[in-house]
Amino acid sequence: MKKVLTAGAALLLTTSIAQAGGLDRSGQGVGIIFEEGNVVQLSFGYVTPEVTGETAFELPGAFPLGASSGNMAEDYLQFGGGIKYAYNDRVDLALIFDQPFGANVSYSGADAGYYTGAVAAEVSSSAITAIGRYKVDDNFSVHGGLRLQTVQATVEKPFPFQYKIESEDSTGVGFVLGAAYEIPAIALRVAVTYNSKIKHDIKASESCVMVDPATLFAPPPIVVYTCNAASQTTELETPESINVDFQTGIAEDTLLFGSVRYAKWTQFNFAPPEHLIAFQGDSLQSYDEDTFAYTLGLGRRFSDTFSGAISVGYEAEQGGFSGNFAPTDGNLSLGVGGTYTAADYEVTAGIRYIMLGDADTEAPGLSPALIGEVGAEFRDNTAIGFGMQISRSF
Repeated sequence: MKKVLTAGAALLLTTSIAQAGGLDRSGQGVGIIFEEGNVVQLSFGYVTPEVTGETAFELPGAFPLGASSGNMAEDYLQFGGGIKYAYNDRVDLALIFDQPFGANVSYSGADAGYYTGAVAAEVSSSAITAIGRYKVDDNFSVHGGLRLQTVQATVEKPFPFQYKIESEDSTGVGFVLGAAYEIPAIALRVAVTYNSKIKHDIKASESCVMVDPATLFAPPPIVVYTCNAASQTTELETPESINVDFQTGIAEDTLLFGSVRYAKWTQFNFAPPEHLIAFQGDSLQSYDEDTFAYTLGLGRRFSDTFSGAISVGYEAEQGGFSGNFAPTDGNLSLGVGGTYTAADYEVTAGIRYIMLGDADTEAPGLSPALIGEVGAEFRDNTAIGFGMQISRSF
């Protein structure tokens, strides 16, 4: 039961994290270290979000009420993989590749009167984790290792000021540390993994044209500040997190599994120097709350070669305003997947439907006294995530 079901469970846990809090994407899982024997894995996912909002205010001649943002969340691919080697009966070693954080945002399809203009942002990352596991006895083990992480970001904000930033690739190093308790006879395992924060010194070029807000709608606009910084460094920390993953047999050929992920997104504050000046001290991206994401599922073996699983995922709403780069708040998701097992390989495929929480955004650069507190309302948005994983024993 353990061999047939855990791969399907792992995939569903991965796809459930596809729209988690902040910029979270992969969930930084280390499940391959618990596979039996020597294993190589490859995985990919494809996520198609549908995120639209409408302006909640009106300024005649400039911003009509109900102007649409268009679908501002672009589709994206997610890749991962790893190799695990059983050095001996007590020691396992693994090398894992994932893309832990990311964003693909474009308001290019927004109505002409939508207040952000054609905002665009792309954040990409990759990480390689070298990890080892030591089995103290048949029930208890510890695991840990080092993680090399690279991040890069490009952002354009045409309103209320023309602003653009493009960063170089930045690399930082962190660590992973955890422990697990198992009862193999009933396929029970509870694993806790701590992922450290990782510091980056982001080198980026910034350009901007700052206009007196009072002259935005009374041409000609008065330019009060410009910038063209070829290379400046901004300190950034990707957040520390804790993953708790569990599974247990609850009947013959039936497995209950789940996860809890805590990510300390309040550590994340990207505040390039020229952006701070142009936008009067506002960060380019930061978060007011940490996030908790939960998954619970059930797996069932139907034959020696096929098993299936269903799961539900949940992330609580945080309240307050959401940023224009991520105008959703919490989510609820449902997933289903299946695993085909042969002598030395497994193929797992899954799909997850994600109901994204409603959110309100603000309108930077426009006075709340003029338009009210809410810039736009994002309602009834969804995403669909597809995933596949291939595992081969050697």
